[in-house]
Amino acid sequence: MWKLSLLLFLFLNFQNLIYFTFSLSSDGISLLSLKSAVDGGGGSSAFADWNENDTTPCSWTGISCTNITGVPDLHVIGVAISGKNLRGYIPSELGSLAYLRRLNLHGNNFYGSIPDQLFNASSLHSIFLYGNNLSGPLPPSVCDPPRLQNLDLSNNSLSGLIPKDMGNCRQLQRLILARNKLSGEIPAGIFPELANLVQLDLSSNYLSGSIPEDIGELKSLSGTLNLSSNNFSGKIPKSLGDLPMTVSFDLRSNNLSGEVPQTGSFENQGPTAFLNNPLLCGFPLKNPCRNNSETSRGNQNSSPESEDTNPEKGLKPGLIILISVADAIGVTFIGLVIVYFYWRKKDSHSCSCTSKGKFGGNERRKLCFCPCINGFPNHDFEAESEKGGGGGSGSGAGEGYLVAIDKGFNFELDELLRASAYVLGKSGLGIVYKVVLNNGAPVAVRRLGEGGEQRYKEFAAEIQAIGRVKHPNIARLRAYYWAPDEKLLISDFISNGNLASALRGRTGQPSSILSWSTRLKIAKGTARGLAYLHECSPRKFVHGDIKPSNILLDNEFQPYISDFGLNRLINITGNNPSSSGGFIGGALPYLKSVQPERSNICQAPEARVPGNRPTQKWDIYSFGVVLLELLTGKSPELSSPTTSTSTEVQDLVRWVRKGFEEENPLSDMVDPMLLQEVHAKKEVLAVFHIALACTEGDPEVRPRMKTVSENLERIGT
Repeated sequence: MWKLSLLLFLFLNFQNLIYFTFSLSSDGISLLSLKSAVDGGGGSSAFADWNENDTTPCSWTGISCTNITGVPDLHVIGVAISGKNLRGYIPSELGSLAYLRRLNLHGNNFYGSIPDQLFNASSLHSIFLYGNNLSGPLPPSVCDPPRLQNLDLSNNSLSGLIPKDMGNCRQLQRLILARNKLSGEIPAGIFPELANLVQLDLSSNYLSGSIPEDIGELKSLSGTLNLSSNNFSGKIPKSLGDLPMTVSFDLRSNNLSGEVPQTGSFENQGPTAFLNNPLLCGFPLKNPCRNNSETSRGNQNSSPESEDTNPEKGLKPGLIILISVADAIGVTFIGLVIVYFYWRKKDSHSCSCTSKGKFGGNERRKLCFCPCINGFPNHDFEAESEKGGGGGSGSGAGEGYLVAIDKGFNFELDELLRASAYVLGKSGLGIVYKVVLNNGAPVAVRRLGEGGEQRYKEFAAEIQAIGRVKHPNIARLRAYYWAPDEKLLISDFISNGNLASALRGRTGQPSSILSWSTRLKIAKGTARGLAYLHECSPRKFVHGDIKPSNILLDNEFQPYISDFGLNRLINITGNNPSSSGGFIGGALPYLKSVQPERSNICQAPEARVPGNRPTQKWDIYSFGVVLLELLTGKSPELSSPTTSTSTEVQDLVRWVRKGFEEENPLSDMVDPMLLQEVHAKKEVLAVFHIALACTEGDPEVRPRMKTVSENLERIGT
């Protein structure tokens, strides 16, 4: 009898043990395999609340769940444990999560191969495993999940071939396999099946053979097609020209040969796209193509002429007469130019581009602009400086020049010096005043400071280059004043403040005045102006300081880029303008209330390295940050005033990227002021993608500003 009682007791306890073990849902049991697969997983902070005694894993860190229609209980749809430096392997049991949509384990130290069974999770549409130490081949079942849209396996040690079955990923939008050890040729027939592919990055592998012709069928591609740093050989297929015009190529560091095609989207590519391919030739490279057949035909066609122009036979009489006439015309023209400038110089004694007296002085003298040839005054000032009289910085007095860049912009110097002036702002680039002239027209006057008197020619040449920039979305420079102890820039006054104030108000509080259509208008106009600076301006400028406070707005919220070229001028003057004395008219009482502007925090990562020279890619990154501020309403300046500025901006970019990787609702990222404009959701999403492309960490992956502008123009039209 006692034996029967003992057996009954053991049976009941075994039932309780089974119930206790399986009280956790099947999804939870599968997830515990990940905890077990991590070295020291039980003690890792990433799994601190992963308790096997729970009935559901939905409260665990990194796990997201939802109700599935027609299915009882909550089910796991997301696993996001990234950047925790976890070391271990990826367990195959994760493939049993039938409703798993997002798997994000990037930025850890997972090793071993990607289990083939992982792709049994048929609901998967986003897999982010980049930045680990995974090895082995790509699983042949990678395309088994029918809804797979995002596959990022970059920055691992994956090897072997790209599987032929990759063409079965028909919903795939982003395929990123960069910085692995993949080799061999890309199988033919893959790309025509990937009709939804938006991003393709196969860079930094060991892929060989020719670039497939059918890659030109990726009609949805945008951003950069990156095939750089591989072993591709042969000619560049002309079919790449069939890709959308907004696509940038990156074919650097391969073994490509022959002439760069000149059709379709090839016309928008710069030389950087084809660098380090020694056998490539043709535009836009500096290496011209040599066509032997054309050369031989040219030699045959030119043989009769060469006989006629043989020095031994002498020149034809008609040619001798033509040369003599041309010489006579040239001498006559030079003489006329000399006489013209002589009389212009003589006339300059009656009126001048100069005005006596120190800045703010009382002596009045008529100004006229006829002696100023191309904006450069006569050299009386230079001669006086060399003699040590009048204009030296040590003398405290000297002669100044007011030079009009715009011929229609004409007023006397005393009118400027005596006008009512109000301080608009103060920064490391000088104090800015609003000055109202006698005719009621306001101008903006920037005071650069007192130094640089020995570098006038360099200063004037730089000013002239800036003055030639004329675009509806760039603030115009109208005139400048030069004296040994004073440097002023006179430009258009833009009446409605800047984008920083419009976004957050003058007190830093959120502003409700910017609707989505207005923000899109500002983004488009700023992109047009910046693209003009990069592509069309005489010097193809780099702005170097794109940020909301440098985007001015008029009463119609039309944007104007300001302050480009000023860093170079500050270097020429050789001093800190914000610390120098002096004032304009009635501006003195306002100086004490002006606070120095915080340092620029919209810079690209490479711009924060001391000694690096500014590039256009810096501007593109900064513009991307401006777009993110327009979209999110978040201010890197206000997020954490006590931390380093570079970290703040990087946090904003990383925060948005993380939101997209984890597929957070758009409402969690967008400015709450825009949530009422539901119809703009698709447009907002499109601008987010442009901003993310602009803020890529690798500057070569960022699109050209021209491409950015063209993409923005398509939104909302």
